[in-house]
Amino acid sequence: MPSILIYIAAALLLVQLLYYFCLYQRIYRHNCAVERCEIHFHSDCPPLSVIITANESVEQLRRHLPAILTQDYPRYEVIVVDEGPDADSEELMGLLQKQYPHLYHSFVPASSRYVSRRKLAITLGIKAAQYDWVVLTHADCHPASDQWLRLLARHFTPHTEVVIGHSGYQPARGWLARMADFDNLLASMRRWGLALAGMPYMGIGCNLAYRKELFYRVKGFSTHLHLQRGEDDLFVNQVANADNTRVECSPQAAMRREPPVRSKEWWNEKVSYAYTARHYRGVQRWIAGGETFSRLAFYGCNTAALVSALLAAQWAVAGAALALGIVRWGVQLHVFRQAACSLGEPHRFYTTLPLFDLLQPLQSLRSKVAARFLHATRSAWTEQA
Repeated sequence: MPSILIYIAAALLLVQLLYYFCLYQRIYRHNCAVERCEIHFHSDCPPLSVIITANESVEQLRRHLPAILTQDYPRYEVIVVDEGPDADSEELMGLLQKQYPHLYHSFVPASSRYVSRRKLAITLGIKAAQYDWVVLTHADCHPASDQWLRLLARHFTPHTEVVIGHSGYQPARGWLARMADFDNLLASMRRWGLALAGMPYMGIGCNLAYRKELFYRVKGFSTHLHLQRGEDDLFVNQVANADNTRVECSPQAAMRREPPVRSKEWWNEKVSYAYTARHYRGVQRWIAGGETFSRLAFYGCNTAALVSALLAAQWAVAGAALALGIVRWGVQLHVFRQAACSLGEPHRFYTTLPLFDLLQPLQSLRSKVAARFLHATRSAWTEQA
């Protein structure tokens, strides 16, 4: 029995390592192609509109908005849309508008109900935008450099309609920050690897650009207007394809988010994305789910093989189980560190990597169960109404 489990674990490990290696290779080859000027970029800097959604975020706007308003870009506007009337934000915007004439401010009316306020805020921002290209971000984000808009705009070719940018957390200490960094790095590798393979399936709303004409053509968020979230991932899943989508994963073009302070905030975000992931189209969702399942299966089989081999005094099998764990840790450490360097993420995973690697699929499974329970609860409320 332990021998059979070892063979299964070895097969699962091989599949996992090939998966990680292929994702990293896509990112590495893309960056090398950029350095060798093998990718065609748009030489002009077309005017664009930056839309920032905020929700009682006056302190976050005070910290991060100046970095967006002082980008090294010839012509752009910044539109801040509050998800509700906010007197403090109104006062801050009034002061900043005197210094930055390309800054505009609006808000979602308090009477707006029964619809996602963030989706409504983005829709209002797009309707107010003067230019064809819109760049979306959030109030709790700031660009990694003043070249953020230039690096995004170099992808605005005639055939491009969607540009997916990278986002990561600001450096922070603590267990939650490290776990969030690991989870974000793994999600970024999936997102970029599949997008660069011609299978884009989602984007993050804090660093995303698309044509205003595309938004109107698909009637905005009409297909998932009944959901509170999905303004970024579901929209990209709906409109993005291999021909109209490009990615920008340069560290200088990344957006840095404030790290989660409380685990509940991060957990709610994970449940929210798990809830909308149920509506993804394409095989990408199943590829990500298959990776999560195979990881759990590897740990289950390898641990069972190790324990049963030790109990049966089969030292060769026990040594093989330990060797598989060490091989996985070593290859993962190399791949994750290299991917982190390519994306400008902190590569601080050493002895904690095996633990995070085990906890992440367990948390992912837990968030999916919570999302399914949330869906069932909301369906029951709808039927009762």
